[in-house]
Order: sequence, then C-alpha cells, then structure tokens
Amino acid sequence: FGEQAPSLTPPFFLPQHGSLNKYHHSHPLRERARKLSQGILVIRFEMPFNIWCDGCQNHIGMGVRYNAEKKKVGNYYTTPVYRFRMKCHLCVNYIELQTDPASCDYVIVSGARRKEERWDPGDSAQVLPSTPEERERLATDPMFRLEHGVTDREVLERATPTLTRLQEAQDAWKDDFGLNSRLRRRFREEKKTLREEEEEAAALRAKAGLSIPLLREEEEDRRLAALLTLRAPD
Repeated sequence: FGEQAPSLTPPFFLPQHGSLNKYHHSHPLRERARKLSQGILVIRFEMPFNIWCDGCQNHIGMGVRYNAEKKKVGNYYTTPVYRFRMKCHLCVNYIELQTDPASCDYVIVSGARRKEERWDPGDSAQVLPSTPEERERLATDPMFRLEHGVTDREVLERATPTLTRLQEAQDAWKDDFGLNSRLRRRFREEKKTLREEEEEAAALRAKAGLSIPLLREEEEDRRLAALLTLRAPD
C-alpha cells in the first residue's frame, strides 16, 4: 500500500526524444518488421484452401495458420497483388501463395499443390450472374433479349415449386417463440408421463418382490396376453 508502481519509462527518457520506439531505435511491430526495408512484413496467415505440400507430400488443411512473409509483387489495375511465403510445419519446404484479384481467389506459386474442390456453378443448377458480354448484348440486341427472356421464364417455372417449398419451410419457422413454447409443453407432458410410469413400475416390483427392471407395456403385449388361455394339464 503506499509503494509507487514501477514506471515503464526509462530513467533517461525525455519528451524531446519522441516515442519510446524511437528512443529504443526499434519498430512498433518488433520482429515482424525485421525485413520491412525489403518490403516484407511478417503476418499471421491462414491457409485459404486444402493443399498438399510438395516437400513432405502431407495434407495441410484449410485454416491452418502460419507466420508468413507478406510482400507486394504487383498490381491488378489499382488493386495490389500480395505474395505470402511460409515454411511448412512438417518439413523444411517453403510454400508461396499469391492473391488473384481477377478471380477473387488465391493461387499457389510454388511449394504445394491445391486439392481441387471447385466446381462449375452451372452444374448444380445455380443462378449465374450475367457476364459483361451478355449485359452488352441484352442492351443492344433485341432478338437476344427476347430469347434471354424466354429462357429466364422457363427457368423460373422450373424453380417455382422448389422456391414455394422453401418459402413454406421458412414461414413454418418464423414464429420461433410459439414453436419453443409447444416443444417445452410437450417435453413437460412426456416427462410427467414417464415419471408416472416409473412410479407404477416401482410399485409393481415392490408388490411382486421383483428386482429386475420392467419394460414399458406395448400394444403387442396386450394382444398376445388376450390370446393366452389357462387349462389344466389333463
């Protein structure tokens, strides 16, 4: 109590020295900026897709993180293109990836192979956006615009039943409070019924002096019991 907390400021630091980083002749990013003079910054990079390392042939899953050297290597129009270089955590091989602004993706430069998991959206009946060429033809070619409109109407007619089912399913879950209330009410009723059956089974075991658990009575058990008849052996 009464003791003053130690100061983090060095004893010979004066305001005219500027910042503490300037006083210590260090960069605010410390070791991450050790190659900043070469245009390289060390960042925490997350693998954007599944790959196989060319050095050890091991699989590296999407989301695995590395300390990667980030460097600008060019431009796509006004968008910078960055390259990331990292060492495989299973061997001494280095992997290099690069941004691809044209396709909004990453491409492997060296050191690895991508696990191909891409597909054509048209194969899965997805609605594809119009390309710039199609938009230009729609604006300038009346016959193409008419054919395109007919095709769109056919696609809409085929998709209407599926869209209707999706809308009905979405509407069914819209009242989440009511659904939750009904589920909780049914859970309480089932719990009450189960407790009554357990009490009845416990009373029956105590009356008959049984130590084995009793199963729940089913309709098939009642039917078979009704078919049984008792007769003397002779």
